[in-house]
Amino acid sequence: MTNNYYMPTKVIMGDDCVVKNCELFKVLGRKALIVTGTQSAKRNGSEKDVKTALESVGIQYQVFDKVMSNPTISCAYEGASLAKENGVDFIIAIGGGSPMDAGKAIALLAAQDIEEESLFLGNYQNKVLPMAFVPTTAGTGSEVTQYSILTNDKAQTKTSIASDLLFPTVTFLDAKYTVHLGVTTTINTAIDALSHAVEGMLSVKASIVSDALAAASIQMIIDCTPKMLLALQAGSEAAFDLEQREQLLQASFMAGMVIAQTGTTVVHAMGYSLTYFKGIDHGRANGLLLGEYLKLVEKAQPDLAAKILKTMSFAKAEQLLELLGKLLGQREEINAEEIKFYSKKAIQTKNIANCIVKPTEDDLRTMFVQSFAK
Repeated sequence: MTNNYYMPTKVIMGDDCVVKNCELFKVLGRKALIVTGTQSAKRNGSEKDVKTALESVGIQYQVFDKVMSNPTISCAYEGASLAKENGVDFIIAIGGGSPMDAGKAIALLAAQDIEEESLFLGNYQNKVLPMAFVPTTAGTGSEVTQYSILTNDKAQTKTSIASDLLFPTVTFLDAKYTVHLGVTTTINTAIDALSHAVEGMLSVKASIVSDALAAASIQMIIDCTPKMLLALQAGSEAAFDLEQREQLLQASFMAGMVIAQTGTTVVHAMGYSLTYFKGIDHGRANGLLLGEYLKLVEKAQPDLAAKILKTMSFAKAEQLLELLGKLLGQREEINAEEIKFYSKKAIQTKNIANCIVKPTEDDLRTMFVQSFAK
């Protein structure tokens, strides 16, 4: 078997790493477009630190802070137009998965003219604006991947732009920006990272290297779950200290490195409908489905399931289901017609071919039913 490993992003980790490494921005260009949401980057201090770093090395900047949760295609085009109008020559994305996904699409669209109907076809010129990313949640891993996930209303789902052009040039990991994340957001993003790592091990593209990263990421996340349960019980994010925040951020980063090599599986394919049609947070959607897919793997390839479960110190997939149940709480309601529709959409995705254990459409319906059983 032949495997490749490619992760060209330079990663800087540590306290105040944005300001301390401000010289790195000078390599990227003279004027930046800061891509972010409306509030969180301002509250957690990340936007202020980026501006301080840019000003200290004489780099001008424009701010595009209109990125919504699950960014749309039109949002990406709007940001790209602003970038062109202001002559920016690199992008800085600050936030969770949404600003980072939008930032990648903006970097691509600001560098070349791509019609909307061709956006997801992959026929791109070798042109993109350099990117610097500052993640402020611990879950998406987008800071080290080549994917930009956008809400695609025409297809009624989330669709991925996938190209090596979209690897960020440099990423700054500072856990202090995640300190004030609420309990629900902390758990949902951690489960997103857990899903990335587990799905990476269930991918036909898995390798010794990606599995090693995935196993370490899984262990780090599972190690933090007792504090997650305590935080839920107390109703306060104060249950997490900076050490746990750093551990989750690094686990998310490693899980991102995994899916950059392996891609994702049926869990993501099924989860996209939950997010698009039901408004369920992406990480939560993955968590609602992950245990049931691992149960299917346990039946079809018990050794593979056991390998993954061992990283969690579990013997059976049912133990993961029990843990996820405690973390996710009461489940949403999905009716039989919705399940049939979502299953039909998911079975048509490329994610199915990426699964070592390839589910049928009947399997998908069963997983949905079991995931949302009362």
